Amino acid sequence: MTKRTHKIRKAVIPVAGYGTRFLPATKAQPKEMLPLIDKPVIQFIVEEMVASGIEEIVLITSQNKRAIEDHFDRSIELEDYLRRSGKKKQLKDVMRVASLAKFVYVRQPEMRGNGHALLQARDIIGDEPFAFAYGDDVYVSQTPVTRQLISTFEKHHKSVVPVFEAGDAETEIYGVVEGKPTGDNTYAVKKIMEKPGPRRTRSRLITCGRYVFTPRIFDELEKIKPGKGRELWIADAVERLIKSEGIVAQKINGLYFDCGNKLEFAKATVYHALQHPDLKSDFQAYLQEIVK
Repeated sequence: MTKRTHKIRKAVIPVAGYGTRFLPATKAQPKEMLPLIDKPVIQFIVEEMVASGIEEIVLITSQNKRAIEDHFDRSIELEDYLRRSGKKKQLKDVMRVASLAKFVYVRQPEMRGNGHALLQARDIIGDEPFAFAYGDDVYVSQTPVTRQLISTFEKHHKSVVPVFEAGDAETEIYGVVEGKPTGDNTYAVKKIMEKPGPRRTRSRLITCGRYVFTPRIFDELEKIKPGKGRELWIADAVERLIKSEGIVAQKINGLYFDCGNKLEFAKATVYHALQHPDLKSDFQAYLQEIVK
């Protein structure tokens, strides 16, 4: 990719999956709408994107995800009720959700892997770099993680992945990056291994949940063959992207919660309860009580 580049103003979030790990809770509602206290997981991700300078959110949906579209739309009847009831804070909160960004919804007609889901956004993204997030990965950080990745992209003009140091156990669960340090907590990525375990790699740099991609990712997705489950996987296209134009890994500052995992979702719920202004004191007292 040349040094000439666009401002990153679009993000893609695939939300078409079935959410089978949370059944039966996700039988009739999207997993992305499961709440961390009083805000759905997907809203945390969208707010991170907006705080990072993203103006347009492309959500790759399916027929069972109408609740997500409704959540980011106006609800005139609800707004009128809150206004008449004098519930000013709640009114402000629900009206803000609909004005966070421009939302574009694209249906993934059949479940053929996350690479196939991303390809559905090609015409909307065009020849622009863009942010990418999975719909159940929540980060908490002073500087939004996507903003950290965009800053790195603006320096290197290559696709960027976030990394953080973890222990042996995490190498069994998440992707591991092997790379050469290049300064400023960045690495030239040599390989990204899916759940290799501690014996297959010496690296303990874990990556999950976010990317900044150049538009070249679409070309690589078009070239790969179906992999596991006869589906198209972003990881296979990323492997090609490492070879064709390179990828930078940025060590990020922040907490990560895999909210597609029941234990991590429970941890995220506890964390956000302890941050919530209406709950934190009473909830902390409750936790201390049950620990006894």
